[in-house]
Amino acid sequence: MMKFRFRRQGTDPQREKIKQELFAFNKTVEHGFPHQPSALAYDPKLQFMAIGTKSGAIKIYGAPGVEFTGLHKDTTAVTQIHFLSGQGRLLSLLDDNTIHLWELVGGNPKEVGGVRREGVVSLQEVNSYNLPGRPGIESCSATRVTVLLLLKSCDLLCIGTEGGGAYFLEVPRLSLKDNQTLLQDEISQSLPDEYRCGKALGPVESLQEHPQQAGKILIGYSRGLVVLWDLSTRHADQLFLGKQQLESLVWERSGNLFVSSHNDGGYSVWAVTSDQSCNPLPVSSTIPYGPFPCKAINKILWRTTQSGSPLLLYSGGMPRATYGDRHCLTIQQDKDHITLDFTSRVIDFFTVHSVEQEKEFDDPSALVVLLEEELVVIDLQTPGWPSLPTPYLAPLHSSAITCSCHISNVPPKLWERLINAVFHYIKPFSLQQELLLTGHEDGTVRFWDASGVALTPLYKLSTANVFHTDCDPSDSQDLNDDPDMQQEEEWPPFKKVGCFDPYSDDPRLGIQKISLCKYSNKLVVAGTAGQVIVFGLSDERSDHLLDVSVMDLLQDREGFTWKGHDRLDLRLKPPPFPPGFQPLVLVQCMPPASVTAVALHAEWNLIAFGTSHGFGLFDYHRRNAVLARCTLHPNDSLAMEGPLSRVKSLKKSLRQSFRRIRKSRVSGKKRVQEANAALAEHEDVAPVQRRIEPRSADDSLSGVVRCLCFADTFLRDGTHHGPTLWAGTNSGSVYAYALEVPGAGSGRMCERGGVNEAGMCVEAVLGKEIQLMHRAPVVSISVLDGQGKPLPDPYEASQDLASAPDMTNAHSVLIASEEQLKVFSLPKVSAKTKFKLTAHEGCRVRKVALVIFSSATQEDYNEHTLVCLTNLGDMHLFNMPGLRPQVRYDCIRKEDISGIASCVFTKTGQGENMSTLFTVFSWAGFYLVSPSEYERFSLSAKVITEPLCSVLLDRLLDCKPCCQEIQTPYFTSTFE
Repeated sequence: MMKFRFRRQGTDPQREKIKQELFAFNKTVEHGFPHQPSALAYDPKLQFMAIGTKSGAIKIYGAPGVEFTGLHKDTTAVTQIHFLSGQGRLLSLLDDNTIHLWELVGGNPKEVGGVRREGVVSLQEVNSYNLPGRPGIESCSATRVTVLLLLKSCDLLCIGTEGGGAYFLEVPRLSLKDNQTLLQDEISQSLPDEYRCGKALGPVESLQEHPQQAGKILIGYSRGLVVLWDLSTRHADQLFLGKQQLESLVWERSGNLFVSSHNDGGYSVWAVTSDQSCNPLPVSSTIPYGPFPCKAINKILWRTTQSGSPLLLYSGGMPRATYGDRHCLTIQQDKDHITLDFTSRVIDFFTVHSVEQEKEFDDPSALVVLLEEELVVIDLQTPGWPSLPTPYLAPLHSSAITCSCHISNVPPKLWERLINAVFHYIKPFSLQQELLLTGHEDGTVRFWDASGVALTPLYKLSTANVFHTDCDPSDSQDLNDDPDMQQEEEWPPFKKVGCFDPYSDDPRLGIQKISLCKYSNKLVVAGTAGQVIVFGLSDERSDHLLDVSVMDLLQDREGFTWKGHDRLDLRLKPPPFPPGFQPLVLVQCMPPASVTAVALHAEWNLIAFGTSHGFGLFDYHRRNAVLARCTLHPNDSLAMEGPLSRVKSLKKSLRQSFRRIRKSRVSGKKRVQEANAALAEHEDVAPVQRRIEPRSADDSLSGVVRCLCFADTFLRDGTHHGPTLWAGTNSGSVYAYALEVPGAGSGRMCERGGVNEAGMCVEAVLGKEIQLMHRAPVVSISVLDGQGKPLPDPYEASQDLASAPDMTNAHSVLIASEEQLKVFSLPKVSAKTKFKLTAHEGCRVRKVALVIFSSATQEDYNEHTLVCLTNLGDMHLFNMPGLRPQVRYDCIRKEDISGIASCVFTKTGQGENMSTLFTVFSWAGFYLVSPSEYERFSLSAKVITEPLCSVLLDRLLDCKPCCQEIQTPYFTSTFE
């Protein structure tokens, strides 16, 4: 095993240099689905897809791992995106009527943490344009941009406006082209008198260039008029006199006809002839879901195939009265007809098809649909048009995320067994194997491959099949399998597509805590109704029965009555469990309050769990309840209500509120005077620290268990060490129990049994009870060995996966509360050092982690560091065990309460260099920047997970040489 040296603290200049080698804050990449998407584009040459959002962000996606992000200066919605095909450039139209040109640019090398890194390719804005108003018109509404068309030559941009005019910009300069302005009046003069009727043509709704004749453009107006305009002659070749309000246009590949869709739910096919004439009637008109009033067909595509029948795709068109609230997209080809039924609104869609001029047919291979909450890909070459799994952009929030957990350095055996448990998996290129586990409101736990830039779905575990719910998936499956119970064929032929489901069958199924041991393949999942389930990994299908144990955390304490939700009902005979993680035992907490803390020690076969009423200890190997401890205070009335209770007394709440107001009015002035006096007496308090005001023991929810910790340490005396359990509560109480675990430490046989394993049992004896003076909630408890290092995880030391802890010197325990960090010696529990963390009033500790940082310049130098996230969103780093402040970073906006609450830290990580194998310690974290996106950040100066991509660009001559071919050796931008 490779050993590392830990250097003593040097002088201030030396220390500053060490900090630069160890720490560097970087926001690296965003995982997940873009929040509030508003625009979509596709470049068939580079096989790039771009998504714009309502917040002004643009995200470009290539192969897995190839991602670029750009952000407009103003937080304005992106309404349209258009690629300059093959050039690595794109145009964006914002809701504020401005047009922006973006370009992929190779960055200059930079120095991060004292290490020189190669420049990263980034998406940068290089130009912008705002269309001026028409002369003599005060309002700019006439020139408000409604649609853009980038000509195939990529040197001219056609702009349609709300006033009916069309303008032409030269690209990439984004300047008006001389004498290239088409006003509505020029078209009106060409119309027949009976069609004109003094009415305006309306806004330009669609612009489409002829597929075979460059420079000829279809201009579609809101009123229904379509004009074939020749740019070279500046003349209308043909007029198509539609009478229904126009929504969209699309050319047929040969250019002999085009299709228009309308707001009455119909579409029309028009023939294009060589003679200059007015066509008053289309070749055919169809309202697919008529004859009753239908919603508009927002967009339509017509694709030719070798089979002879064209493929027709359109969004909307549903009957208003019956299906007006459905989000649908229809696919039709001859007699085949499917209506894709989504759970969120259709933003835009495109097909992946042949774009070579020499090809006779489109022959589309896939349909890509951007929805408000997910991206769906449909296979158009397979009968039935099934959906395809995407390598990224899977909706993290298919059900609302309630908790998360990160696992580093996943053993290859566990990784392979997880992959074998699923039907499909696209393996991305990665340096190491990492898992991100997310718990959801619908009772599912999803496993994500977080090894690289793209967050890929790997495995899904559902706990709903253990319980009875309002919507039983097995019952609905049986119903579908029974031909006698099937209903008549529905029209339209709906097909549910996508995985986004914002509704939960039962809110009690929500996952609150997750813990996974990657060495024993044991998983603990705890939920909202007090359910704690232990899972084991199996490669075979199983129909075993679940062992159930009920633990009463109130211990028959009088005067408390649970007024919240009931426990979940267990199924008498659950369905067979598929390969993967299968439930072994269910521990039901009573009262069935939400689980607030969980700890797993797979080497001792123990789990600990806590709620707002107390905590329990359970031996899942022997199916034996070891300990139940109530932590309730007599005034903990809110702990009896539960988060889902609907019977809470309004009068009681009002009385409590008025009591607090009266009490604060009477004692507020006195408390301020006492605090000022205390500050005056203690002048030795550091200026960056704040004197802590003790909290009342009568505060509501004081019994909530915030953290649990297993440790092999010295609790009874300084000579004998053994298993211990530590629990911290909301009122600043810490309980430490000495455990007798057969076969572990100094454990002994249970007196009730013999020498057989069946007669052994685990016992717990209260060893220490600590009450913090300031009574702040305990956020974290960690035991440190004789050298001040955190103890290794279960199995790491016994299997030589980590250095054994120092048991020759005295241990200590680090207790982190919301107000301060404090280290106590063991076993006497005397204070050694502390830090009252706050530089600003109102600062509170939210998350704590003990990690190792590796030097970016010295391979064998590392430091143990305490990382602390506060409610202000800043990150504080302290050395261990002295608690000396190192650096501070602004990580999350203090207004982003959900982001701070959702932050999850990674464990100490190991990586492998691409050329030589070596151990790398890195540290990072994740937090939700939106309901559907995780922001990944790094504090390590050595290892950063970020997109390093290879892009081959076909740029124009005015492009910089360094941008014509941007390459790095990590990823490629094209699909294989």
